[in-house]
Amino acid sequence: MITVPEAARRVGRNPETVRRWIREGRLRSRKIGTQHLIDEEDLQGFERSEYVPLPESWRATITGEPMPDWLRLLRRSRASH
Repeated sequence: MITVPEAARRVGRNPETVRRWIREGRLRSRKIGTQHLIDEEDLQGFERSEYVPLPESWRATITGEPMPDWLRLLRRSRASH
């Protein structure tokens, strides 16, 4: 069993995203006190491969240049605070 922050690190997501998955019933957990514990096997379906691929029209800017990796830039910006 692992905690929400550890589960978030393993799947490369924010801990609040993991908590939302638990609230929505998408991810099973066991609550002990105030902390949710997640079985590692239940987390296997939530690896990074779950990202939906971008539509072809979103892969390039209007000028034809490759689209920047906005998610990576946003995460880098948030990490610097």
